[in-house]
Amino acid sequence: MIKKILVSQPKPSSEKSPYYDIAEKFGVELVFRPFIKVEGMTAKEFRAQRINILDYTAIVFTSRHAIDHFFTLAKEMRIAIPEDMKYFCVTETISLYIQKYVQYRKRKVFFGTTGKIDDLLPTMVKHKQEKYLVPMSDVHNDAVANMLDAKKLNHQECVMYRTVSNDFTADEVKNFDYDMLIFFSPSGIESLTKNFPDFKQGDIAIATFGPSTAKAVKDAGLRLDLEAPTVKCPSMTAALQDFLQKKQG
Repeated sequence: MIKKILVSQPKPSSEKSPYYDIAEKFGVELVFRPFIKVEGMTAKEFRAQRINILDYTAIVFTSRHAIDHFFTLAKEMRIAIPEDMKYFCVTETISLYIQKYVQYRKRKVFFGTTGKIDDLLPTMVKHKQEKYLVPMSDVHNDAVANMLDAKKLNHQECVMYRTVSNDFTADEVKNFDYDMLIFFSPSGIESLTKNFPDFKQGDIAIATFGPSTAKAVKDAGLRLDLEAPTVKCPSMTAALQDFLQKKQG
């Protein structure tokens, strides 16, 4: 019987989150506790990459984390970002987040609609004369660089933040009494095995979102009980609801 579920994400900011409907409908307790956290590079670590931010005329942002750590590093290194700097973001939501740091005029901020870099490429190609800087996490592949190369864009990737394990306290380890764990990235699985080296799955159900997370569970020798997304259940909440429905009959 599943009564207590650990969701390895921050608590939803909206009370309208489908997670709360699930908790009420199935009488389960949901605990939101990220297994990973993002921390910025120090100015010293960034300088070691020998990249001068002011050599670039446009910044490509793929996440809010990238925006936070770009502006934090610039401030730490006392770099004044020119007003004519252009920003290219994978979604409008991410582009609006820039306002946390700068007043921007519409003409300098461009955004895609799908959240994928390839959707942004046609706009970037229209601005072929720009020198693009792409802030990234320490965990990334060459997909973005390869796409920009294919379009013959002048670009440079740099690491500005890293994903690290969000370690559990002794009390949290002692009271780890969940019936189900939900993961959204391979880093979360790494954190589980780091925090609980003697972890025995037993009856604990494990759910994942995305193929790389599912693979990480199997690679760790654990049993995967629920994998999302599927055609029927495109979101984690839809998959969870379906799973609990079947469990409770």
